[in-house]
Amino acid sequence: MKYPIGIQDFRKLREGGYVYVDKTQELYHILEGGSYFFLSRPRRFGKSLLLSTLYELYRGNQELFEGLWIDSQWDWEKMQRPVIWLKFSSFKYKGNDLKQAIQEGIEEFAAGLNIALDHGAYVNPLQDLIRKAHDQYGQKVVLLIDEYDKPIIDYLDEPGQAEANRDILKWLYSILKDSDPYLELVFITGVSAFSKVSIFSDLNNLYNLSLVAPARTLLGITQEELEHYFAKPLETVDKEEVRRWYNGYSWGGTEKVYNPFSILSFFRGGGEYRNFWFETGTPTFLVKEMKKRSYFNLRDTLATQHDLNNFDLRNLQPIPILFQTGYLTIKHYEPADLVYTLDYPNQEVRHSLQEVLLKEYLDYPSENPVPKVLRMRDALREGDLKEVFQIINAAFSEISYDHWKGQTEHFYHAVVTLIFSLLGTYIRSEVHSSRGRCDALVETPD
Repeated sequence: MKYPIGIQDFRKLREGGYVYVDKTQELYHILEGGSYFFLSRPRRFGKSLLLSTLYELYRGNQELFEGLWIDSQWDWEKMQRPVIWLKFSSFKYKGNDLKQAIQEGIEEFAAGLNIALDHGAYVNPLQDLIRKAHDQYGQKVVLLIDEYDKPIIDYLDEPGQAEANRDILKWLYSILKDSDPYLELVFITGVSAFSKVSIFSDLNNLYNLSLVAPARTLLGITQEELEHYFAKPLETVDKEEVRRWYNGYSWGGTEKVYNPFSILSFFRGGGEYRNFWFETGTPTFLVKEMKKRSYFNLRDTLATQHDLNNFDLRNLQPIPILFQTGYLTIKHYEPADLVYTLDYPNQEVRHSLQEVLLKEYLDYPSENPVPKVLRMRDALREGDLKEVFQIINAAFSEISYDHWKGQTEHFYHAVVTLIFSLLGTYIRSEVHSSRGRCDALVETPD
């Protein structure tokens, strides 16, 4: 079995004989319901592959869809369209002028369609390309925008630059409403939904799929799909342990999916449990913000829909960023109160984020704190509380004076909570009882 890890090209995936989880039925029903779509998902969740699938679909490349659900449902002649596919990951804006990088990126795509774009201070290259593609092919255009927000996400730790890039993106996308007569479909993906108001304020027909039922399993792999498409490799592993480690992402609180990158990497690695997804992008900026705001115990965090979409570049709140970037997911939704309960999606994310956060609190000690946690686990199993106390003291003793000087109780509370949470035992903070209050209660099996 060939696992398509990191493959974002639908043609390469299909022609290369890689395993493909057929999502075309869900995609078909979504396309039936409108023309302007927006979908936010964390990194490495298949957003680029989704747009690549749409690209091949509207280009009429039926041979790539042989055997898939949509093959017999799609009108291959009638639905063939010119496709514009903008990939911000390929635009060279790092260290360069974003507007110029956009101009060059769109010009490069236009050249592939044999279209020469106009130049000038008042020319919007996207508007120019849409209209000329429509005129040249005599058909409405399909517009796909991949990682629409990357020039903002890449500069979250530089609010001034992020705001400047946001204004340029607003200028770029501002032409979409007036371009409606030339457009058959607009499908936009990204990590964040925060710029929907500030960037797409004029595009009132843009349907946000991010939290709605039709798209909740469009990306990711459900348990049913896992057992169907990966039945053979599942025979050699503990299915419940696999579920605990890699399942759990949800955008409604009911349907859950596996992160494709993690589960495919797990199978290709022969069933070895590792932090595959987390290792591809350590959230340094986020961790610093979490520590600054004393966000160290994220389990059962309550949030409204407004909270989840609330991104103020000058006052970034960790919870919306943690949710949209994949470090938190929806555990439960209460329609009566319009409130979401958030939690870590799975063991991979919980363990990795808490380990990095503990290192931040301990000011990145010379020794990784995880070995200390494992020694504490053994001491608790043996009932050696003296050793437990020595391990906790050793963790604190490595913190430099300048780092802990002036810290409040939250700082020490966070360190102890993270240590015991990494231990994998059950911990409840601020427990009240008839005998008083304790900061943490740990229960071992016996």
